[in-house]
Amino acid sequence: MNYEERDTFGMYRATAAETTAPDSKHGPGPHLMGADTLIGNDVYNSNGDDLGDIKEIMLDMRSGRVGYAVLSFGGFLGMGEKLFAVPWDALTLDTMNKRFVLNVDPDRLKDAPGFDKDQWPDMANQAWSDEIHTYYRTKPYSDELRP
Repeated sequence: MNYEERDTFGMYRATAAETTAPDSKHGPGPHLMGADTLIGNDVYNSNGDDLGDIKEIMLDMRSGRVGYAVLSFGGFLGMGEKLFAVPWDALTLDTMNKRFVLNVDPDRLKDAPGFDKDQWPDMANQAWSDEIHTYYRTKPYSDELRP
């Protein structure tokens, strides 16, 4: 399911007048999106490999920023699936295909630091955060806040 299909408020739908206007941009997206519409979105890599879907979006309540998207990958019918906290900056929104792109090979994702749905890590732990950002080659946004 994609963000347009999850849009219960109609914030991404164009009205008839908007679709005939020269600038048919409508609603808050794609630069500002509703979190609930993003949960469940598919994640692919740039080669078109299906990497799973977003199960949760983790907000840093201190800074007000999105810290991670929790991605589900592997398993069958929910059995044996592994969860991964992917730094938000590692994802890009593909508005043409209405999905996210994470430039990671499926084999590399299988080896990524992950966790079981019943044993979530302490995502506020600095050592854990450093490991995740190193793995995905992203810079923690907390680095931007340091003097």
